[in-house]
Amino acid sequence: MGIANDDAVKQFECLMEGVDESLKQTFQNMHQGYPTETLTRFLRAREWNVDKAHKMLVDALNWRVQNEIDNILTKPILPAELYRKVRESALIGLSGYSKEGMPVIAVGVGHSTYDKASVHYYVQSHIQLNEYRDRIILPMASEKYGRPISTCIKVLDMTGLKFSALNQVKLLTVITTIDDLNYPEKTDTYYIVNAPYIFSACWKVVRPLLQERTRKKIQVLQGCGKDDLLKIMDYASLPHFCKREGSGSSRHSRNGMIDNCFSVDHPFHQELYNYVKQQSNPTPPLKQGSFHVAFPEPDANDARIAKTIESEFHRLEDQKDQNGLVRSLSKQLSDLDIKIN
Repeated sequence: MGIANDDAVKQFECLMEGVDESLKQTFQNMHQGYPTETLTRFLRAREWNVDKAHKMLVDALNWRVQNEIDNILTKPILPAELYRKVRESALIGLSGYSKEGMPVIAVGVGHSTYDKASVHYYVQSHIQLNEYRDRIILPMASEKYGRPISTCIKVLDMTGLKFSALNQVKLLTVITTIDDLNYPEKTDTYYIVNAPYIFSACWKVVRPLLQERTRKKIQVLQGCGKDDLLKIMDYASLPHFCKREGSGSSRHSRNGMIDNCFSVDHPFHQELYNYVKQQSNPTPPLKQGSFHVAFPEPDANDARIAKTIESEFHRLEDQKDQNGLVRSLSKQLSDLDIKIN
């Protein structure tokens, strides 16, 4: 890391010795035996400014305590049919591991609708996925590969992205803000695949607004990205939408639901759901309300990015409507000309 960075970690460690015992306890759940790596993540998120990183981590720990995040893996989403609806409308899953041992998280951005449950269920499910990743998946990977593994790779499938996605911007802003403030630097690289025109147009205006550190993490791949992704992972770990030529499909897989890592029947989701049910004490209720979590306010730059995306979607939609009107008028004039002649 370098001498300066090592000194920053040591200063950070000294500051953490003075926090309340309740925060130290939840910090253990957060770092899972790797406190130095966790402190380093928060330092990176605040450009190695120790005071800012310390405030960020203390705020995150207070958020965990106040919202009982340490217990969220004991709160199953019930009934099972509701959980199925959440999974079918918020497409995410674990497809495998990179050659370096990092979990490969697949996200079906284009086909996710987030319209089958309240926002609180989607937030609850997202945090449970984060906590299961950090408490179960990453420690298992670290043990298997014999070194600390604290980050994952995300492959984002843009297949099916439409103007209606504008309705999801606010929910996605909530989820992104929770990740930025409480789970910083957990993703090593974001790979964008199957990007349609609407994404490319938005990316041009959003990219300059991102911090350089974030921009470097995002790679937009050609087509389904198979050739590029095979350089960092085996074929078996490719998300199902990357295993075919041409545009992918987040919803369907030729090899059935077992290959589709978004499916509630996929082994990853079955293991996660069964784990949460087993952790619930003494037995899960037949029906349960959503686990409400306080939504943090996005920082000014994140709010500006969300507003920019919203404005660009509106502009593209207006442009599409105008083009459609022009085509309609042209056809009508063409039909009229034929009739006159």
